[in-house]
Order: sequence, then structure tokens, then C-alpha cells
Amino acid sequence: MRKRDLIGVAACAVVFGLVGGVSFEGVSYVYNQVVVGEESSESDAVATEAKTVASTTTTTTSSTDGSVSEVAENVLPSIVAIDVTVTETTSDMFGRTYEQDSEGSGSGIIVAQDEKYLYIVTNNHVVSDATKVSVTFNDESIYDATVKGTDSDSDLAVVQVLTNDLSSDTLSNIKVATLGDSDDVSVGDQAIAIGNALGYGTSVTVGYISAKDREVASEDVTMKLIQTDAAINPGNSGGALVNSAGAVIGINSSKYADTDVEGMGFAIPISTAVPIINEIIESEEIDESEQGYLGITGQEVDEQYAEYYNIPEGVYVAEVSESSPAEEAGMQAGDVITELDGKTITTMTGLQEKLSKLKAGTEVTVVVKRLDNGEYKEVELNVTLGSKS
Repeated sequence: MRKRDLIGVAACAVVFGLVGGVSFEGVSYVYNQVVVGEESSESDAVATEAKTVASTTTTTTSSTDGSVSEVAENVLPSIVAIDVTVTETTSDMFGRTYEQDSEGSGSGIIVAQDEKYLYIVTNNHVVSDATKVSVTFNDESIYDATVKGTDSDSDLAVVQVLTNDLSSDTLSNIKVATLGDSDDVSVGDQAIAIGNALGYGTSVTVGYISAKDREVASEDVTMKLIQTDAAINPGNSGGALVNSAGAVIGINSSKYADTDVEGMGFAIPISTAVPIINEIIESEEIDESEQGYLGITGQEVDEQYAEYYNIPEGVYVAEVSESSPAEEAGMQAGDVITELDGKTITTMTGLQEKLSKLKAGTEVTVVVKRLDNGEYKEVELNVTLGSKS
């Protein structure tokens, strides 16, 4: 499912020191490594220990692989359908504005559970701007969910469902997915896509791995994805791409589909996704008044702008506020922010999200590209984030 982005180029003059990022419900957890590389039993889904998502390093041989129907039967309890409501503002020819709700759907994968929540990974574009989120499990039961956190640069999000809300019947019919290692995937391996295609309900399509590390651009972001000829349609976004052993090797994304071609679907490699998922799950809610202040006015530089103006992709610094943490660290107008706290920055939204997860007083390394004698050179800046108050 693809929704119209509500933040466009017109929002380029954003003062990141005044970030009003969305706060997400969250608590601190002590994590134990999740058991992977083996089939999960039904009791896994009702375990009370909190778990960190991890990929298996175990390679399953083809002699132990099951049929597609056996794989699907084993994986389906880990797959959910996600339905969202988005409030959109439109205007007529007279300038009058109206708000109306629109519906959308996508898919998700159950990746972890603790005493309080069940955690489900999906695509960011499935739940971004959603005012209501609900999850339909394999037993067709439906529960309300909340967005735990998002990472728009990687198009990943985690939604959570209160464990105490789940009936005993639902708990006995679901389980945490087994995650594989996408680095071990080979071109020509079988691939099975499972998700809520077109919002009709969970479906299964079969194909092969067509390519690895395929650079695919969509809107503001270029990502290295797994390419498959297994059909991935709208609604499949956030669902699982699994191997012949039933281990998740990718997170499907119809966002990168091209209507001009057939037989080309894409998935986010699970080994790329796991650390981002863990960061979202482990993140704590930070009150807006305590969020870090950087102090710049910036403009997003996407692939098109980068090529046209011959500047790096990232966030272009149009202005640095006087006496701000950015100025004190040596940031200059004309710099292009490409990395914050070890994480790649490609969009304004991504920068806002990352700042909203950092407290004032936190020291971070900001990597910028700076024009020097006609050439952009990388410069590292140590920034102590300020307070908004």
C-alpha cells in the first residue's frame, strides 16, 4: 500500500533545532537473544522474556527443506495484515480545506515479544501518518496497534500490540518468525513472498532470487535490495520474503515496484533490517522538551537534485543559527549532512526522526560534505546537542 507523502519539497525550510518529531510509546527492556535457525514452537509466542531480534548464522541444507505448502503453513502464523486510517487534507478551487479519512492496508512480520508487547515489523510507508492502526492475525482476530517507531530512511517501522489484549486462542495460533541471514542468499535460490496482497488477505507467491544488492531509487531514498520474480503487489509491503527453509530473508516492499515491468519485486534484506528493528524496539520515548537541538535550517538533497546541481545527497545546510550547537561545532552554511551518530542521513524526515530519539546534552558525530576548491570533502564534527528550552 502506498500513500501520498504529506511532507514534500515545499517543507524544505525546516528548522531542525525546533524538531517536533512524533513521540512514540516505549519502555526500556533487557533483551535476551531470540532463538533462531530452528522451527519456533507455539510456546515461543507466549514467552514472557523480552527478546532481541537476531538473524541466524545457520545454513539449512536443501535436504531439510519442505514443500512450498509446508513452508507457508509454518510461516503464516508469523504474518499479519495491517490496516490503517489516514486523515488527509484537501482543498477545492475556492481555497476551502477539507479533512477526510482514507483507508490502506499492508503486511507485517511478528519479530519479537515480551511481557507487555508483541512487536511487528512493517514498512514505514505502510503506517506513516496513520491515525489508526489495526492488526489481523492468522486466526482472523483483529486488534488495535500503535506505532512504536519508524525509520523513514530505511522504510522500516515497528508496530506493537499489547500482549494482555490477546486472547488465549490468538496466542496459541501465532508465533515469532524465524529470521535468516540475507548475506548467505544466492542468486537462483527459491524465494517465497507472503503477505496481505491488495488487502484481500494473506497470499503466497513463489519465485527465485533474481539479484542481490540491487540499487533501487524511490522518491528520496536509494537502497540496496533483494530482487525477486515472486509477485509483490500493493498490500504485500511489510510482508515476508522467505527461503525454502521458511526463514525470513527479506521484508517485501511494493514501494519499489515499477508498473512498466513484470517479474521484478524487491525486498529489504533482513540482515540490513535487524539492527534498525532492534534500535526501534529498544528506543525510549523522549519528551519533545528534552529532545536534542541542532540549530540549522536545511533542505533535502535527493538523487535528482544531487545529479542536477552536482552536490552530495543528504540534507543541505542553508543556514546555521547563531550560537547554536551546530555553529559551535563548526558546521557551515553550504555543508551537506550525510551522517548523524553513525547513521546515514538521506532525508529531512530521517534527520528529524534521529534527533527526536536523542536527548539534549548528548554528544554525537555529524558527518558533512563540504565544498573545498571545487570538490566536496568529508568532515567530521563533534556536536553536543543543545536544549530547546
